[in-house]
Amino acid sequence: MAADAAAGRGDAGVPVRRLTVLYDAQCSLCVFLRDWLARQRQLVPLDLVPAGSEEARRRIPGLDHAATLDEITVVGDGGQVYRGAGAWVVCLWALAEHRPLAHRLSTPSGMRLARGAVLAAAKYRGARWRPRPGGHRTADEWAYDPAVGWVYAGPAGCDDGGCAPGAPVPRPARA
Repeated sequence: MAADAAAGRGDAGVPVRRLTVLYDAQCSLCVFLRDWLARQRQLVPLDLVPAGSEEARRRIPGLDHAATLDEITVVGDGGQVYRGAGAWVVCLWALAEHRPLAHRLSTPSGMRLARGAVLAAAKYRGARWRPRPGGHRTADEWAYDPAVGWVYAGPAGCDDGGCAPGAPVPRPARA
């Protein structure tokens, strides 16, 4: 977690006073966990924002928002970026009743347990994920079709008849 945190802020001494938790609003598990986080007593305020949304892009313009749909991402008010297991641990750290657990999970052996929990959640999410009507669509007009993967669904370039409506266009690979 320390490596993930330090990579996003450049100064290890920057305090965290507020966290933005980016969650997949199309995922029932993610929405359940968002609701659970919202009900907890918070020592550090959590802003729960749908990943890939206009609100997320407005709040954190320099972030790879497409990646936030694949992996839980938490961003601190000082520019700290936490992903995966580190993001879950920092969420627990922000909660009054769960801060001691977060401290235990931030150790090397605890982080292995946290990674296992995140992998189990990802496996559950993958097995249970069903696209809602209209599928999973990002703000930049990409949509996820389980049969073919990510496709460009926007009108750009199609207005002149240059592409067939709904024709899948492979999503570029992430660097």
